[in-house]
Amino acid sequence: MLPVNAKSWLTKLKFLLVLIPLLCVSDQLWAKDTKLLILGDSLSAGYGISLADGWVSLLQDMWRDDSIEVVNAAISGETTDGALARLPRLLEQHAPSHLYIELGGNDGLQGHPVAKMQSNLIAMIELAKQQNIQVILQAMQIPPNYGRRYTDMFAQSFIDIAAETNIRLIPFFLADIATKPELMQRDGIHPNAAAQQSIAQAMYAQFNRILAGE
Repeated sequence: MLPVNAKSWLTKLKFLLVLIPLLCVSDQLWAKDTKLLILGDSLSAGYGISLADGWVSLLQDMWRDDSIEVVNAAISGETTDGALARLPRLLEQHAPSHLYIELGGNDGLQGHPVAKMQSNLIAMIELAKQQNIQVILQAMQIPPNYGRRYTDMFAQSFIDIAAETNIRLIPFFLADIATKPELMQRDGIHPNAAAQQSIAQAMYAQFNRILAGE
């Protein structure tokens, strides 16, 4: 007959042996069900560099052991008009758990009305939210040569959209990189291959906080 202390220890051990596999299964299910759809433009499509060297591919490599899937639907030259038209099909095809929107740069560079860009972004956000998809919006900036009034309105619009739709807004990932010529391509708009690892690491940290519910 086992002593009382021994019985208590065995009971705790049996409980742990049952609990540990359940915790592991729970983590595996969380990871397996996490699919991040990247809806962006040339900054996420790897313009001017190998696709494998782009920050999105590097991010997927960082998550390889976590089984988090990344779908890169970014297209160089994409505007919010084009992305809004493509989004229903993308959501149906990929059924993501999270949608990251990195758009608006081409709208700004082409001088599109800020109000129209806002309307398109809000429509995309609402479409995703209707399908219980968590949306993450990327703050965007354009060069100052478009005029102070327009560039300020453009930047503020992303803050307003995030507040209105109650979604997560993350800082523009080129804010620090764009001021360093050695990290930019000759056009001064697109990051070069040397900048991609830094972008990937910054986005990895941002997304991990969001996935963890922070």
